[in-house]
Amino acid sequence: MLQTAVEMSKLPGVSGGELLKFLAPELEGKNRVAHVLKVSDRANLYPFDTNSVDTLVNLKRVNDVKGINKFFKLANEKLKVNGTFIGCVETLEQRRKRLFKKFPPGLNLLYYGVDFIYKRVFPKFKATKKVYFFLTQGRNRALSKSEVLGRLVYCGFRIEDVIEINNMLYFKARRIQAPLKEEEPSTGLILRIGRIGYNGKPITVFKFRTMHPYAQYIQEYVFEQNDLQDGGKFANDFRITKWGRWMRKFWIDEIPMIYNILRGDLKLVGVRPLSEHYLSLYTAEHKSLRVKGKPGLIPPFYADMPKNLEEIMESESKYIKSYVQDPLATDFAYCMKAFNNIFLHKARSH
Repeated sequence: MLQTAVEMSKLPGVSGGELLKFLAPELEGKNRVAHVLKVSDRANLYPFDTNSVDTLVNLKRVNDVKGINKFFKLANEKLKVNGTFIGCVETLEQRRKRLFKKFPPGLNLLYYGVDFIYKRVFPKFKATKKVYFFLTQGRNRALSKSEVLGRLVYCGFRIEDVIEINNMLYFKARRIQAPLKEEEPSTGLILRIGRIGYNGKPITVFKFRTMHPYAQYIQEYVFEQNDLQDGGKFANDFRITKWGRWMRKFWIDEIPMIYNILRGDLKLVGVRPLSEHYLSLYTAEHKSLRVKGKPGLIPPFYADMPKNLEEIMESESKYIKSYVQDPLATDFAYCMKAFNNIFLHKARSH
């Protein structure tokens, strides 16, 4: 139990008023069970009883934790319901800033290039992944903000707060449920994404990765933080990689969806296949209407170019009602209008 900022300042790794201010609300108070650690091995959590801890702080970078999900899941197990887990991570942007500052011009670019290939590319492919983890033992990993927050949500936490202090991102997460039982998502080039299909049945959509791993688990968090921008996309979506934005600009990421068309999950023209969270933003009436049509690769969005969610619902509603009356003519007309907007007027969904 820790009750004062003075006591906290004596702990290893705790220094500076900003960090103390971030930690204090979750550590102060009588009868509060709190533990502050600086460890990379989950074995250090074993001594704590299950559901016994109010606040667990780990001041060791997540980058150096071996078996991140296993560590997060064990932290979940030791915390009480609504207990708080606080940790820190060096994000990709912070890593780049540190490396460029550490080495002289020219050498820093070369070092960063090698670091990028070794720490970010190698772990993504089956042929190099085992070699990477054998050599590094999972230490000093290059991790995005999106991946770490997504892993936390996957492991049963809700993101409460994040703050950057001394080129390190600190997070505060609340335990709200047990870790998800679904299979851990792939970190490879091809994504398998859960979407709502025809008649509300779940389907798996295939796309090239344009987002950081585990990004799908923080869609609700991104919406709460930034809402939607014109066109219905999430504003300031930090989950998208730099090369992902380029791929989306030319629809390269959607090429694998041709497989979904071939196996009958999608058709060429139709409403977007949406996630459960995005679908929850629609009115109940529109949700029941849009599942009457099979989702498509080319949505009516590109024919009407709506600006906001209300206009998107209106566009989809108009398309679906027309499709029910005359499927072939409707899809042909919408396909021609979409191609005209895309290729002649350079229409983009972002």
